[in-house]
Amino acid sequence: MPLPYGIAGHGTFSTVFRCLNQVAFEAALPKPLQRAWKAWWRSTARRYEAPPLPLVKVWAAGCGLVIGQQTAPGRNEVQGALDALALLSLEGAIVTADALHCRADTAHAILSAGGDYALALKANQPGLLAQTIARLDDVEPLGVQTAAENDHDRCERRRACIVAVNDIDFPGLQAIGSVEATSRHADGRLTSHVRYFLLSTIMSAAALIEVTRTHWQIENKLHWVLDVQFREDAARNRKDHGPANIALLRKIALNLIRAHPDKASIRRKIKNAGWDDQFLISIIAHMR
Repeated sequence: MPLPYGIAGHGTFSTVFRCLNQVAFEAALPKPLQRAWKAWWRSTARRYEAPPLPLVKVWAAGCGLVIGQQTAPGRNEVQGALDALALLSLEGAIVTADALHCRADTAHAILSAGGDYALALKANQPGLLAQTIARLDDVEPLGVQTAAENDHDRCERRRACIVAVNDIDFPGLQAIGSVEATSRHADGRLTSHVRYFLLSTIMSAAALIEVTRTHWQIENKLHWVLDVQFREDAARNRKDHGPANIALLRKIALNLIRAHPDKASIRRKIKNAGWDDQFLISIIAHMR
C-alpha cells in the first residue's frame, strides 16, 4: 500500500477503528484471519472516563484458541452469552460456565446447539443448590475419584463424585456432581472448599475433575495473557466501535501467536515479530 504521507499516526488509527462497525469489520477480515478467530471483559482501564466494554469470550480448550467474542448488550453478560451460543455448533463439546450462567435459558441454548453442559452451581440458585446437596448426601454416587498434585507451593487434593438424577426440574439435567478441593500451603495452612455442578450427561468422576480443571484455562491462558502480555487493562481506546474492534484484533493476534509452532513464550514471540519481519510473516502464513 503506498503511503505518500508516511505511516498513519495514533489519532488516525483511533478514528478508523471508532468508525468501523464491529460486525462488518469482523466479516471483512481475510479468510486466514477469520479462521484464526473462529465470554469476560476489561478492555479499558477503570481510571478512564468510559466504563470497561463488557465482552463475552468463547474459549476452545481443546485447541487453546479463542473462537468467539460477543458484546454484552446493555452490560447484560447473560444475554451476551446467549448471543454467543447462538453462533456456535457444539456437537461433541462440553460447555462450562460460571454460576451466573447456571440458568434454564443457557442450558436450552447449549442443548439446542448440540452440546452438553457442566454448569457451576452456587447460592444464586438456592433451590437448585439445596436439592443438589441433599441428593449428594442421600444417594449412593455412581463414582468417586480422588486426584492430587503439587503446584504453586501447595499440595492440592481433589475428590469428585457423581450422582444420576431424574427428578430435578432443569433442562436436560442427567447428573449432578461435586468437587471438594483441599489444599495444604507452604506455611502449613489447610484450606478446603466444595464446588457443585449440574451436568447434562453422565460422566465419570475422573472426567468431572478434568472438566472443572480445564474450565480455568480461560483465566490462565486468555484473560491473564491479554492483561499481562497485551496490556489490555491499559488500553485507552474507549469510544464508539473502537474497544470491540481492537479487542477482536488482540484475540486474532493471540490465536496466531499461540498456533505458531515456535516453542518460545508468547512474550518472546511478540518481541520477535516486532524485530524480525520474516518471523512476523511466518506467524501469519502459518494459519493459511
